[in-house]
Amino acid sequence: MNTFFIEKEIKYIGSQLAPHWIYKNFNLLGDSIVAFIGEVEVKLTEMVDIEDVINNEPIKSDKMLSFIIEHFDMPLEEAIFAQRMLVTIIKENLEKYGAKIIRDGDDLFFDGKKLSVSIATKSITSSLIHTALNIVPTGAPIEISSLDEIGIKDVKKFAIDVMLCYSNEIKSIKNAFCKVRGV
Repeated sequence: MNTFFIEKEIKYIGSQLAPHWIYKNFNLLGDSIVAFIGEVEVKLTEMVDIEDVINNEPIKSDKMLSFIIEHFDMPLEEAIFAQRMLVTIIKENLEKYGAKIIRDGDDLFFDGKKLSVSIATKSITSSLIHTALNIVPTGAPIEISSLDEIGIKDVKKFAIDVMLCYSNEIKSIKNAFCKVRGV
């Protein structure tokens, strides 16, 4: 599985959650996870989560760490499992900094405030996941928590650690799948 930290800031607007976006922009072919930092502003017209559209809840934050994952040959239900695994890996990595993190489904909370956003969806060729963590506690339409408040100063290192954990977990799952005898 490819991993890549994108050095330039990217404003996430929702259109990046598209098949082959990673390949077209960063020449990474196949299953991949990338991370980048930037403002997030997803208007209702670009929202994938229909519940958020119905509730008129666009996503906005001044600065977030975004992860985009693309898996080929993965049904949506498995992508949701993968999304939950990613969120759990993020939680475990945040707890290494002494933070008490609460996970509720695909959402993370710190100090009683929302820290993350996450969605999994299916395209015609792949399954896609976007998960993002607030770096600063500003710019959102609700009260939010942030990596800054947790004390994470080296966001790039944190992102790389999460991507490597995710990639290693996927490799371990593939190995477990291949090593067993059917009964």
